[in-house]
Amino acid sequence: MKDINELKDIATQVRRDVLRMVYGAQSGHPGGPLGCADLLTALYFRVMKHNPGDFSMDGAGEDLFFLSNGHLSAGWYSVLAHSGYFDKKELATFRLIDSRLQGHPATEEGLPGVRVASGSLGQGLSVACGAALAKRLNKDPQIVYCLMGDGEQQEGQIWEAAMFAAGREIDNIIGIVDYNGQQIDGAVNDVMPLGDLHAKYKAFGWEVLEMDGNKMEEVINTLEKARSLCGNKKPVVILMRTEMGYGVDFMMGTHEWHGKPPNDEQFEKAIANFKETLGDY
Repeated sequence: MKDINELKDIATQVRRDVLRMVYGAQSGHPGGPLGCADLLTALYFRVMKHNPGDFSMDGAGEDLFFLSNGHLSAGWYSVLAHSGYFDKKELATFRLIDSRLQGHPATEEGLPGVRVASGSLGQGLSVACGAALAKRLNKDPQIVYCLMGDGEQQEGQIWEAAMFAAGREIDNIIGIVDYNGQQIDGAVNDVMPLGDLHAKYKAFGWEVLEMDGNKMEEVINTLEKARSLCGNKKPVVILMRTEMGYGVDFMMGTHEWHGKPPNDEQFEKAIANFKETLGDY
């Protein structure tokens, strides 16, 4: 089990990888992955039970993770590679023709760790509900995790899935909302205000937790608390406050880096914030 300092080092490398991948491809989404690096690191290196060396699509006996907001793929690919799902050298192929590391996760090329194509926003929670139900039918005690965006909460299918999960007492699922307040066209509150998201999920029958997603200790503690709440006939959701572009001053606090690669000067300035901790690919 990784300690807090080791986890922080991994998250630093993930952020470094994200910048290198998006810059190298001159395409992709740096803001969200930079904000969610701590969560992804905590899940794969501390919280989840999973088997990188023997990947299977059904994931029997393992915790499962679904990335609903698939544009965060660069961060997820980095974590998968450092976890041992595939060689980290493959990160250099991000978004290239014929690469298994597409801009949004896909399954046709058989990338280990990816169980469903995602990026069409609103669908991930429904998939996670199905996987959680399958585990219950198979008497598999493990947990299903699903990361969503806050802008994604504007999608009606999310709320159909939320209603379904509570109605079917799916209590082996943990939803996580990346609550950074930004989406592709601007601030979430300017595009389509979400209102009181905590109250909404509670009204739909979910257990609701909140955390600062850019503080590793708080991420670990909240994920462990969420896991302890499973099995009580209610689904669990974590509203995770993050900063889009976390760690890079000119990327934080704005939607402008949702889906834009840095130029040469911006890349050098950004990458200087993150030391190489696990070795670059």
